[in-house]
Amino acid sequence: MTNVIIIGGGIAGVSAAAAIAVDASVTVLEAEDALAYHASGRSAAMFLKAYGNQTVRALNEASEDAYLAANVLSPRGMMLLGKADEADDFETERISFGMERVSIADAQQVLPIVNATTCAFAGFLATAQDLDTDLLLQTYRKTALAAGTEFVTGARVDAIKKSGSRWTVQAAEQSWSADIIVNAAGAWADEIATLAGLTPLGIQPYRRSIARVPAPGDHDVRDWPFVDGVNEAWYAKPDAGKWLISPADEDPLTPQDAWAEDMVLAEGIARYQEMVTTEVTRVETTWAGLRSFAPDRALVIGPDESDPTFVWLAGQGGYGFQTAQAASQLCADSVLVRAPELDAKTIAALSPARFA
Repeated sequence: MTNVIIIGGGIAGVSAAAAIAVDASVTVLEAEDALAYHASGRSAAMFLKAYGNQTVRALNEASEDAYLAANVLSPRGMMLLGKADEADDFETERISFGMERVSIADAQQVLPIVNATTCAFAGFLATAQDLDTDLLLQTYRKTALAAGTEFVTGARVDAIKKSGSRWTVQAAEQSWSADIIVNAAGAWADEIATLAGLTPLGIQPYRRSIARVPAPGDHDVRDWPFVDGVNEAWYAKPDAGKWLISPADEDPLTPQDAWAEDMVLAEGIARYQEMVTTEVTRVETTWAGLRSFAPDRALVIGPDESDPTFVWLAGQGGYGFQTAQAASQLCADSVLVRAPELDAKTIAALSPARFA
């Protein structure tokens, strides 16, 4: 049986393990002491089929049926708000998401804090859904465990060598051997490739910050939509009776345990407050995660050009959870050398070979 080492225990690595372990022996190595510690544990937890470029959208669509069957999706809705000087960008974004244009008065029926003085345009998408990220992750984990996957946490990889056809991966005093490596290391994907003696692909981590604040105006926010500013200037959504606000920041960083900067949050909250009638008077907690993108903003899935036993599953950006089903299946198809379900054009757009 083929031995596979998956480096990275976020949603990418865990879903890949579930897809691969049925026909291979799989070990998942996670650097932190818990799975899904970094970007996967700090997700906005939305399923938006029209989010991302065409390649990402193909993965979104290919994942949806499995998520519906797993009961990890629930209605949320999405609202887009724009100012008077954002007419063209608002319309482009509204059409891109397939949103209905609604009046400001109608928008206030759904989101009562919309500021009619500053908001000139509103769009609404009823089909936007919440994604239960923890349930999805645990479902994949249980599937992988049932198929014999070994999860090893606290295993920060510091050396990778190949001898003949076999890889040896070392983390401190421990080592593992395998026929195939899957690079699902998120922000550290290029570093893992370099350790393996392969060419990095330009995977760049960007910080995305979030603040949790009390429910605006003591409203019951449970049925409020996910709300986005034009050009993703900010976004907000309900969270367990509270309200999340993100400045939608995208500051390039080196791979690290990211944290939110007060000034970045303050600027984002100011952009948000301009469009609503309630003031943010208290921030309860903040955090940040790294969203890692390839240069063309599509995921990277498939065998490395110089060594097909090194398989990439990286560059998830902000789409890791909503693409996980289709992405992990394509990764498994590469590892197990079987015919993929995705179309040839999408596969080519995801392949590491596009950077050759």
